[in-house]
Amino acid sequence: MTTLWNRRSAVVMAALVGVTGCAGVGDAGASATARTRVSVPAPASPAPGSSTPAAPSAGPASSASATPSSVTPSSVPVSPGNGPTPSPSGPPPFSAKIDKVSRDDVRHSWRPGCPVPLSGLRKITMTYWGFDDQAHTGTLVVNKKVAEDVASVFGKLYDMRYPIHRMEPVDVYKGSDYDSIDADNTSAFNCRNATGSGSWSNHAYGLAVDLNPRENPYVYANGSNAHRNADAFVDRPLKKPGVINSGDRVVRAFEQIGWGWGGSWSGAKDYQHFSVNGR
Repeated sequence: MTTLWNRRSAVVMAALVGVTGCAGVGDAGASATARTRVSVPAPASPAPGSSTPAAPSAGPASSASATPSSVTPSSVPVSPGNGPTPSPSGPPPFSAKIDKVSRDDVRHSWRPGCPVPLSGLRKITMTYWGFDDQAHTGTLVVNKKVAEDVASVFGKLYDMRYPIHRMEPVDVYKGSDYDSIDADNTSAFNCRNATGSGSWSNHAYGLAVDLNPRENPYVYANGSNAHRNADAFVDRPLKKPGVINSGDRVVRAFEQIGWGWGGSWSGAKDYQHFSVNGR
């Protein structure tokens, strides 16, 4: 009886080992099965025109050949040159746009009887460099005959990073030359007489520009000036941001379009003033 029982137990154990394996043997068998499934070639597609469907694949698909679903775009490496173009660093380039002037543009600074008709004026919207070391956009109203030349000069001032405090038409100040100067505003056209004269100023023709009037004040022959915020900028030469000195790059830039500087006058000095005839 004992011998028969042992024989039957041996048969049962052998059957179990063949199905499940034992420690080490079962793992090897499972790995071998998995490798066999991975290496099985995919069934061939039916020939064109054949009505025979493709045979189903045997067994579950290998994880090595499955398309990953957890990969996000941010985890995919991008080859140099295939990504978005980086934004250019540094300030924007100088730009200038010249437009016709409407009556509303010069409601306070132009009137019938001015020496230049409305059609003879142009509005320049352009880039300028600020005292805050940032690029800004400002507007000058000038005579249409000099619009391109004036824009070219301000392009040079921008490239040399000459700082300008403000650039607005005098109309923002309701045509007040005094208020515009007090605000340190760079401006051009204003239908008014020349300072201390009954004759038209070059500004009335749109043929003059006043540049940083606080840093470059009008100084009377006795050394006084009309704006207290400009007291520290009367003497020349003076090395401060926005100040114009004799023969410097700002003066030379205007000289290149044939304009003269009020700082070279005898007697009174108009350091802010550049004009087509130097007056």
